[in-house]
Amino acid sequence: MTDLLRQEIARTADTIVVKVGTHVLARDDGTLNRERMASIAEQLHGMMVAGRRVVLVSSGAVGSGMHRLGLRERPTDLSRLQAVAAVGQSALVEAYDQTFRQYQRHAAQVLLTADSLDRRSSYLNVRNTILALLEYDTVPIINENDTVAVDELMTTFGDNDRLAALVTNLIGAPLLIILSDVDGLYDHDGEAPNPKVVSTVTKLDETVFALVRDTSSRLSKGGMSSKLEAARLVTTAGENVIIASGQDPAILQHIMAGEQVGTLIAAQGKTISPWKRWIGLAVQPRGFIRLDTGACRAVEQNGRSLLAIGIVSVEGDFSKGDVVSLQDEQGRDFARGLINYSKQEIDQIRGLKSHKISEVLGHLPYEEVIHRDNMVVLTRK
Repeated sequence: MTDLLRQEIARTADTIVVKVGTHVLARDDGTLNRERMASIAEQLHGMMVAGRRVVLVSSGAVGSGMHRLGLRERPTDLSRLQAVAAVGQSALVEAYDQTFRQYQRHAAQVLLTADSLDRRSSYLNVRNTILALLEYDTVPIINENDTVAVDELMTTFGDNDRLAALVTNLIGAPLLIILSDVDGLYDHDGEAPNPKVVSTVTKLDETVFALVRDTSSRLSKGGMSSKLEAARLVTTAGENVIIASGQDPAILQHIMAGEQVGTLIAAQGKTISPWKRWIGLAVQPRGFIRLDTGACRAVEQNGRSLLAIGIVSVEGDFSKGDVVSLQDEQGRDFARGLINYSKQEIDQIRGLKSHKISEVLGHLPYEEVIHRDNMVVLTRK
């Protein structure tokens, strides 16, 4: 069965990011499922023949390395985890390269860390490199640089679902497809019998997240929670996400035909600019500013700049030009922006009217603590 919304999304998506999870690529013993990789490569080749530009975000390095080294459990200390990833990454890329060569295509390895996307200059360099690879009609295969990453391997920040979302926003792809070992988001947490896949999510709120109950795995870190968080990043930017089963040998063909497979999480608003995607959805905030009710309303609902008078408290260690997160009085993060003052200066001027700032600091460099042009509202009440 086809769906008009899905057909329109598939028709207009000229660039597509496909994320493949560990459980799609690896067998239970951690070895790479070459047949599954061949099926995915064939489908990606078909999408490219049809004129689509395709980027592949692939998990599987740690699981592959575990098998090559004869390990039964994922290491918990960082150095051994990085060593396992280094061994497995070479096997993973080698397998992809052999598979894509059958279609006279080149696979290009791109290894990233969070810092690559945090700094504006390197963020743009990564973007330009990926776009150049697409111009050469290659298949960029993106993964975390696990051998040098630190926080990425030890926390959910390093999950490849999030990485796929960041890459989707980085290159402005209209569609992210997350291939998992489940059929999509189920309509309950698994306690009740006969769960059904939620076909379409038009509002990604707490009722949707409440459907999730993740379980741990010895091979991977992700789960439905991380997929929904990734979807939140992409749909906030105005793009679409489909979560579906990578175990279906024709899943990408079904999706591109507009068929009702998996779970479609539709864009939550208008497409936002590349500049604001970087500010609001890529950079990790260096601090947190809590606002009073009036300031929250002005920023979140009325699209106003942030003034010092509305600031209640401040946390973190940031300088002028850093990205900070804005919170309401309950501690809810609802916006991010580029700050015009340092943390020490904010401590001095918070709660003041703008014309009083010069009396405290000796000058008034900016009336706005964060200008609305350098701010992204992430949620709306």
